[in-house]
Amino acid sequence: MFSIHVERTINKPIQDVFAIISDHANYSQFKAIEQSNLIKEGTHEKNGLGAVREIISGGANLHEEIVAYEPPYKLGYKVIKSKPVPYDHQLGEITLKEKDGKTHVTWRSEGHITIFLLGSLYFDKQIQSVGSRAFGSILKQIESMA
Repeated sequence: MFSIHVERTINKPIQDVFAIISDHANYSQFKAIEQSNLIKEGTHEKNGLGAVREIISGGANLHEEIVAYEPPYKLGYKVIKSKPVPYDHQLGEITLKEKDGKTHVTWRSEGHITIFLLGSLYFDKQIQSVGSRAFGSILKQIESMA
């Protein structure tokens, strides 16, 4: 099982941070992401509940459905399709809290790569390591955005 937990305080208002994090079609602006697309718009808001985004990064292609959307405090997602490795994604959650005009972000992702035995142990470790670096990089970039 992989478990990614990244926290960072960003010197930006919470509404600005949430707007960037929930702009699914523009994740490719981050170094860690090669391509991003909004495949399906949300039920009530374009990037809201029910939206499906595609993220291509490091040879992986992930389709993630937005399962929680509470602006500007919470964005939840679940990997519903993945290539080349299959995911059993249990949790994808970004929570934001306002602190003295800044935004404290907690990004968590948990799951399991469903390849038999040794493959899953190897891939879970890889996903945890690469994911932690990628999430940290994205949050760092958000702080430097104009």
